[in-house]
Amino acid sequence: MSRYERWNGLLSLLASRGRLSVEEAAAELTVSAATIRRDFDQLAQQQMLTRTRGGAVAHTVTYDLPLRYKSARRASEKQRIAAVAADLVPSGAVVGVNGGTTTTEVARALATRADLHTEGASPAVTVVTNALNIAGELVVRPHIKIVLSGGVALPQSYELVGPLANGVFDQVTLDMAFLGVSGLDIERGATCANEDEASINRQMAVRAERVVVVADGSKLGQRAFARICGIGEVDLLVTDTDADVRAYEEAGIKVVRA
Repeated sequence: MSRYERWNGLLSLLASRGRLSVEEAAAELTVSAATIRRDFDQLAQQQMLTRTRGGAVAHTVTYDLPLRYKSARRASEKQRIAAVAADLVPSGAVVGVNGGTTTTEVARALATRADLHTEGASPAVTVVTNALNIAGELVVRPHIKIVLSGGVALPQSYELVGPLANGVFDQVTLDMAFLGVSGLDIERGATCANEDEASINRQMAVRAERVVVVADGSKLGQRAFARICGIGEVDLLVTDTDADVRAYEEAGIKVVRA
């Protein structure tokens, strides 16, 4: 287990329990008590938790774990999903991409697609995003034109939200929108944990000719606080091979397994 996987596990346990002893954490993660003490100390330095004698307590918890602590979850599945999703983008397309670990992998896969590298002045693909980290990774790629929204930055997802972000998506037309979600449920549709993110993601979906949800199997059948769009507005689901997708296919969504 990597350091970031342990940190993700510790923060998840603290979010659900509020308090955790060194011994409990060591047993849960099957590592030594010394390792947990070091992890607690390092997370406390980053103000992600409060250190106590013999353990730690949850800091004032925001709605979700920061993106950098979630990136290790189901990493191989996300990379396979991303590779398949990136291959759907034709040269010359205008693509919307929201924030998240899976969509970040989609952006990386687009950046490294050999057939999109062009010698001419025109970019091969235009990516419109409200995610600071995605824009930062792609801006150095000469074959990709980046359009970044304005807005207020959320530290959990690196997404820009608010009226300034809305203004950009009011003025663009997208061939395709890649949406990372917290949950995809037949009745509730695509959802995420934050209402401001949902508002921007909803606008992105409305402006797109084709809406593609990229989500591993752990997100299917789940629902979060804020609704992005209904299930009928999703054109394609790209997920992993172990996911149960029968209900989505029956609902008329095309499903691609990675």
